[in-house]
Amino acid sequence: MNQKVITAFPNSISVTIKREDLIHPFVSGNKFRKLKYNLLEAKKNEQTTLLTFGGAFSNHIAAVAYAGKEKGFKTIGIIRGEELESKISENPTLIFAQNCGMQLEFISRDAYRLKSDDSFLEKLKQQFGRFYLLPEGGTNDLAIKGCEEILTQEDAQFDYICCAIGTGGTISGIINSALPHQKVLGFPALKGDFLKEEIRSFVQNENWEFITDYHFGGYGKVNEALIGFINSFYKQNKIPLDPIYTGKMVFGVIDLIQKNYFPAQSKILLIHTGGIQGIQGMNMKLRNKQLPIIEIND
Repeated sequence: MNQKVITAFPNSISVTIKREDLIHPFVSGNKFRKLKYNLLEAKKNEQTTLLTFGGAFSNHIAAVAYAGKEKGFKTIGIIRGEELESKISENPTLIFAQNCGMQLEFISRDAYRLKSDDSFLEKLKQQFGRFYLLPEGGTNDLAIKGCEEILTQEDAQFDYICCAIGTGGTISGIINSALPHQKVLGFPALKGDFLKEEIRSFVQNENWEFITDYHFGGYGKVNEALIGFINSFYKQNKIPLDPIYTGKMVFGVIDLIQKNYFPAQSKILLIHTGGIQGIQGMNMKLRNKQLPIIEIND
């Protein structure tokens, strides 16, 4: 069982972190869950190529690239930002994906916004031939089915289940599998709560809530307080946190405990969704800005 109780808290509140990041060394956390049934479906349909979308340091791109290599698929990554094509050598995520055999196709940000349009996808089919489409971030019905397996019978003891939100697939699966006495708290990595309607299309339960105060300025944004927290948490617990998703969620939960958000004797489960591969890229950005870096040994 990849769970660890972290530092004791006041009011007899207990906090446990579920190490989904340890599922697989390269396809970790929610990416493993999201890809599980999609890869089975691709095999069933005799597809040989996976095509997906992502940004410069995308966990999803890295995971699809490795999973494709491991399972015998050709992989194509449509990458946001034409300027990145000349900077692959400076980007650890794209180097990793390329070394796994992924074909990288760089497009403008304007074109990238069309990634869900039928006409755009048809052009990709004309360019690359037949492929199995994995959406940006990997969220679809099969991904949610995989994420429904994150919680197990061992997790029935917890009152609150907390996870970060990117595209909404992970929390949707958790909401669907949570027990009636459990409340699911989602911490969006993006500003706002616009994903609520999309999540409602995937879930039937009402046992969930968005906590929107811990995005640190928006997707991919960090500050010295967050970096300091991640480094302190690692030194204390020997658990690395990524700065885009899980780091912000854990920061938020601990802050809420200090603000007496949770009732006394609450049992809280934090879902570590992975994303550790992105730390190297974030540290490059932090060094360029002459800011403190994330210090982990993993």
